[in-house]
Amino acid sequence: MDLNNLVPLPPSFFDRPTLEVARDLLGRWLVHEHPSGVRLVGRIVETEAYRQDDPAFHGWRLVDPATGKVRPEGRAYDLFAPPGTAYVYLNYGMYWLLNVVTEPEGVGGAVLIRAVEPIAGLDFLRARRPKARRPCELTGGPGRLTVAFDIDGRYHRKPLTAPPLYFAPGKPVSDAEVATSPRIGLSRGTDRLWRFFVRANPYVSPRPQEERGLNSPRLKS
Repeated sequence: MDLNNLVPLPPSFFDRPTLEVARDLLGRWLVHEHPSGVRLVGRIVETEAYRQDDPAFHGWRLVDPATGKVRPEGRAYDLFAPPGTAYVYLNYGMYWLLNVVTEPEGVGGAVLIRAVEPIAGLDFLRARRPKARRPCELTGGPGRLTVAFDIDGRYHRKPLTAPPLYFAPGKPVSDAEVATSPRIGLSRGTDRLWRFFVRANPYVSPRPQEERGLNSPRLKS
């Protein structure tokens, strides 16, 4: 694909069941046309799905179980925004996490972008993450990814279907390459296999017990 002629995925791509979107985002490209003039591109290799019927969903308590109506309260209400909207929040006051809203407007859903494999702008990414020694330490993990790509709260509630921050078609991943698991770092909804990732990809974020990265290849110089 020509990096100079990237076409954003349309809102209709995200106007679908959350689990379908989370799976289909694997292999697509995350693109940030950075204000500095550098174009950053990463192939998505790991996602997590969150729905309004999920106790781990930020907007779970906003839905009245009796009527199905949504209370317009707080930042989590933005998870019911139009599909393709960015939901960016600060995790534990330390790292911004990038999510894209899914489902029809008024229905809660989002996909967390957990890891990408760099395609373009590698020098920029390395400058943002100078201590990274292994692929998973560069853009493997939702906090590492946003630091490397310079994504923060200024993109919250912005459409991810047009520049400067958007998704491009990339190349879909075959079912044989995809694995699922429980989502990482949760205390609720731990039984749901809603984490999708590309098997054996070195940029996939390690699970907590793998954080030392002893079996992860080093970045090439």
